[in-house]
Amino acid sequence: MSSSAVMNNGASSSSADHNNHHSYAHDDDDADDLDLFEMTNGGDILRDDPLHDDLAEPLTFKRKQKQGLLSHPARLLNALTGGPRSAGSPSRLYDPPSTPGLTTEGLSSSSRLDPIPPGSKDGVPLDWYVEGPGRRVGYEDLTAIDWIFEYTKERQRLRVLHASAKGLLGYAHQFLDSSQVWVVLVLTGLAVGALAAAIDVATDWLGDFKYGFCSTADGGAFYLSKTSCCIGYEEQAKCFGWRPWSTALGIDSAEGKWFIEYFIYLLLSLSFALFAAVLVKSYAIYAKHSGIPEIKTVLGGFIIRRFLGIWTLITKSLGLVLAVASGMWLGKEGPLVHVACCCANMFTKLFPNINNNEARKREVLSAAAASGISVAFGSPIGGVLFSLEQLSYYFPDKTMWQSFVCAMTAAVVLQAFDPYRSGKLVLYQVTYSSSWHGFELVPFILLGILGGVYGGLFIKANMHVAQFKKSATWLPGPVAQVILVAFATALINYPNNYMRAQSSDLVSNLFSECSKLTDDQFGLCKTGAASAGTIVLLIFASVLGFFLAAVTFGLQIPAGIILPSMAIGALSGRAVGIIMEIWQHNHPAFIAFRACEPDIPCITPGTYAIIGAAAALAGVTRMTVSIVVIMFELTGALTYVLPIMVAVMISKWVGDAFSRRGIYESWIHFNEYPFLDNSEEMTIPDIPAAQIMTRIEDLVVLTAAGHTVASLTAILDAHPYRGFPVVSDPRDAVLLGYISRAELAYNLHTATQPPRSLPPETEAFFAHQPLADPRSTLDLRPWMDQTPLTLPSRSRLHLAVSYFQKLGLRYVLFSDRGVLQGLLTKKDVWYVLNGAEETRRTSNPSGALDGGQGSEGITREDGEGEHEGLLRGEGMMDDLVSPGVDRGSIL
Repeated sequence: MSSSAVMNNGASSSSADHNNHHSYAHDDDDADDLDLFEMTNGGDILRDDPLHDDLAEPLTFKRKQKQGLLSHPARLLNALTGGPRSAGSPSRLYDPPSTPGLTTEGLSSSSRLDPIPPGSKDGVPLDWYVEGPGRRVGYEDLTAIDWIFEYTKERQRLRVLHASAKGLLGYAHQFLDSSQVWVVLVLTGLAVGALAAAIDVATDWLGDFKYGFCSTADGGAFYLSKTSCCIGYEEQAKCFGWRPWSTALGIDSAEGKWFIEYFIYLLLSLSFALFAAVLVKSYAIYAKHSGIPEIKTVLGGFIIRRFLGIWTLITKSLGLVLAVASGMWLGKEGPLVHVACCCANMFTKLFPNINNNEARKREVLSAAAASGISVAFGSPIGGVLFSLEQLSYYFPDKTMWQSFVCAMTAAVVLQAFDPYRSGKLVLYQVTYSSSWHGFELVPFILLGILGGVYGGLFIKANMHVAQFKKSATWLPGPVAQVILVAFATALINYPNNYMRAQSSDLVSNLFSECSKLTDDQFGLCKTGAASAGTIVLLIFASVLGFFLAAVTFGLQIPAGIILPSMAIGALSGRAVGIIMEIWQHNHPAFIAFRACEPDIPCITPGTYAIIGAAAALAGVTRMTVSIVVIMFELTGALTYVLPIMVAVMISKWVGDAFSRRGIYESWIHFNEYPFLDNSEEMTIPDIPAAQIMTRIEDLVVLTAAGHTVASLTAILDAHPYRGFPVVSDPRDAVLLGYISRAELAYNLHTATQPPRSLPPETEAFFAHQPLADPRSTLDLRPWMDQTPLTLPSRSRLHLAVSYFQKLGLRYVLFSDRGVLQGLLTKKDVWYVLNGAEETRRTSNPSGALDGGQGSEGITREDGEGEHEGLLRGEGMMDDLVSPGVDRGSIL
């Protein structure tokens, strides 16, 4: 079999060893995972099924006669207490008697020795699971969820809940059920606000600790940052409570002070970076990077276990503090989104109705992501739009309202803690008293162009660095890489006054208006600061920051790219603003400057810095609306919305000229995450879907009957595919459904274990067998998807891709007049849309998907492959026998 066949068989199992051995014991270490097999020792896989519990009365859609409470006196008491209905009410839902010595686990309702209730089809009781998408076990790691199944399961649960609700107690039960989501969101907002405040305080203190400490001699405390230690001083340089390391060590000479402070700065920067890298490597590898590419993939319907676990939350929070305090060119804004989603995932475990439904869980995660941006920028509305524009794959109207509540709660909590003791949600929150002039649109457009160029070049540089680290086997380990980059960063940062400070302090001073700046730490507003030397230093710092950020983003530490991009854009924007200020000062009679009022500063360089920051952020992330709103909430100046919009628009256009992908989409593509962008900008080849689907000649399929438990087990052991189409027989190949590997393996495992303990030669089937004894056979129909989505084989690829994008499918089956023609998986579509090579790579386990089987190559048109399935060709169909007839290895 070719390597391409393994990947496209729904991609081979990412953890084949434990999958093939069918180990279903619950692992306590997975308790904080995003999703688990819903199985515990002695538990029932069906305990959460919506129709597992009997209703108090049957579900009916018949119109009832309207009768008031006063027409029957007993109705009033029943309505208040939820008691039994009066005579004449519809009878209780059919409840079949139990059979001694027989469990219902692994059996459909049609396999029990029960009388046939009213309303049956071909002698089989009508059951949602028998006639529908089938029962499911939990999703395996690195597989896709079934959106349609999850939403159908939720509708059935609500149907049961509403039908069984009677009286005030019933309505109270419904109210409590609907309020669970809001409880999770409020708790998430509270936790995210508190965590963000703690991260801000700890980061500020550790960042300042590289330069000195707060002495207790002047009423201070060792644990205070420089800002908190020097409250009341207009200039921190005159603060007596803050003691630099040179002063504390008693060094008087200027050279000695500079050397010892440089040395301590290097030592502490390396220590913080080392501790952060060791934390990530030892406790939670998923705490690395920003987490936004993985969040986008998870919200798109992919399973990444432990990515949102409690250890990831702890490691991400602590590692983020250390990484930012090290002074490396990274930010905490993106990782705060990951922290927020971890908090939401933790609180969803309090409510099984949410935790056991992957679709509802992703709605909660979409709302929680907004709170991360809310506390990162002090921008609740911008957080909602960020989640909508950048993260969410599926964003219904109710999720926007939920996102707003969660983001607002987090912002209120952060405001209550006031970590900077300034009333600001973030350090670089500023206000402007002056407006802009029409002639300034020209430099604003220039900043937009520079932002787009920066974004395009940064993404290319960062991807080249990532590819180099992946291919260069001689490079040291990830921890050593972090140490080397941290050392180089600290070595370069300290001599440059603009790069030495923390990124948030730098951005805050670059954004500030000189008339309102009380402490000019960088000398941007002093007399003579508007000079060519200042311009050169600003541009030099932005260029160095570009290269350092390109190398840093992607290391095995918590790191975001939002704040470094803003800092680089603000540096270049401030330089352009100073150029405009010098030009206007030297040539006030120039025609463009005649609109300036006399004796009033005409140019505000701080506004150029914030517009440059917005343009750079738009260039690297390709966001538009959310960036404009975030910048507006940062400045509070409605007059600057228009120039920000112009710069962001230009930056987006210029960046798209380099590549359609932003930095997060580029990392998704680099890591080969199966994320299908739900946007209209994606280029879809105008070809038939049959050209890339796995044709029936190359498929491993299961027949409706003729199997045994042993033969099916042999099929699972022989093939790593994540699912199998089911057909009537080899000759006709009428499509009956599709069964996933997880469900098939689970049933085979439980059927051979007590209490059933079926022997290996037990007959198993996927179609109705009227003479089959349920005690001695295995009916797999309840676990098979008997209503898979199908398309004609002549359908265009664009239609098939729309199915995957809009409905979140894992696979699509192609049939003509009911006869199976082929199969297309989500991974197949991903490779086509991302322009992958003909021979698909199978070495990366992260590419695994629950999808079934895939094609032999994207450009294959002859339908011939190295792998041969059950239906290998028209001339061989007559010679094939059922896999249960001593030929189980044929599949």
